[in-house]
Amino acid sequence: MSAVRLLPLIVPALFISQPALAVNTGKTLTEEAFRQCVTTLEADAIAAGLPEKTVRDNLAGVSLNEKVIELDRSQPEFTSSFADYYTRRVSDTRVASGRQRYQDLQPLLHQLTQEYGIPGHYLVAFWGLETNYGGYLGYIPTLDALSTLSCEGRRGEYFKGELFNALRILDRGDVALKNMQGSWAGAMGQTQFMPAIFLRYAIDHDGDGKRNLWGSERDALASAANFLRDLGWEKEQRWGREISLPDNFDYSLSGLGSKRSLTEWATMGVRMPDGSPLPAADMQASVIVPSGHNGPAFLAYQNFRVIMGWNRSESYAIAVGRLADRIAGAGALSQPPPQAPRLDREQVTRLQRILNEQGFDAGEEDGLMGPGTRKAIARYQQANDLVADGFPGEDVLTRIGAYPGPPGE
Repeated sequence: MSAVRLLPLIVPALFISQPALAVNTGKTLTEEAFRQCVTTLEADAIAAGLPEKTVRDNLAGVSLNEKVIELDRSQPEFTSSFADYYTRRVSDTRVASGRQRYQDLQPLLHQLTQEYGIPGHYLVAFWGLETNYGGYLGYIPTLDALSTLSCEGRRGEYFKGELFNALRILDRGDVALKNMQGSWAGAMGQTQFMPAIFLRYAIDHDGDGKRNLWGSERDALASAANFLRDLGWEKEQRWGREISLPDNFDYSLSGLGSKRSLTEWATMGVRMPDGSPLPAADMQASVIVPSGHNGPAFLAYQNFRVIMGWNRSESYAIAVGRLADRIAGAGALSQPPPQAPRLDREQVTRLQRILNEQGFDAGEEDGLMGPGTRKAIARYQQANDLVADGFPGEDVLTRIGAYPGPPGE
């Protein structure tokens, strides 16, 4: 599964809004408070139109899961570099497994491509990143996870809606309660759909009367294709591609916010990794440099943005695209990503504070390495005659005075 599972872009339309629960907002959620909250959830679910028997039978046995609260409240100790993220997810082992599954399922994948317009190697790539081709679906009972998160308080209303959606799935008979398991956040099945996405996009492709994303590869892959089609997948287009940038490339033009035609990029010296010209196509693209000027560079097409509709991480989108390429026979990256410092939130906060104090406007000092912080780093680099790629490499961090050093200094 993805290391950081981001919530889908689509708002759960099937959630009937109710008044906010009287839930916990940061204190320890006791068993007594949880049971009181579940009683409120039951009443709200029935008021929202769910059958009383479905609600009572399925919520009667839910349990408070302390591990779910821990995972929801905790932040990763360190932010993964692109190199760490990519090499774990597009490993030789995963590529080899993906190629085998791609060959094994050719008739089904061809059919899905004809029906939905999504090439089979992309469907297998999503499947590989989400659950290692169905090898790991998560083991936490979904109703336990969603009930706990509904009552824990931080995003209670969102998870309350997803709990109701999970009850709707059970009411329709797509899965038995004992088999409804998944991630700590409630994502389910071989494609790790949240319940709202399941209700809207899950497909019974094998014709057994159930949308079984846990045990049916046909249903899981068809559902992924259905979702991607609705997200706007462009037929006959790639996700993007690895490229080579000239030494004098203006890195202020990089990022998803800057789109140009392939012709324009070509006039700036952007080429294929082997030095050959870019394809002659009337397409808009952005240049992405996830690990700075010393790492690989990519063109991101419209389907890159579609992938981010599934998961909002640029690193995830690159990993899906590259895994799909490798499954289809492509080789490794021409320019491997360099290792980079792993900064925890306290260290990122210190970096933001220093940048703000020096007038480079990193915005809120929240400890998150987002676009604002990267732009501030780029402004610092430009002011100090460095390559302004916005990448927090060790040389830049050391010069700024934000690295090395343990958290909290």
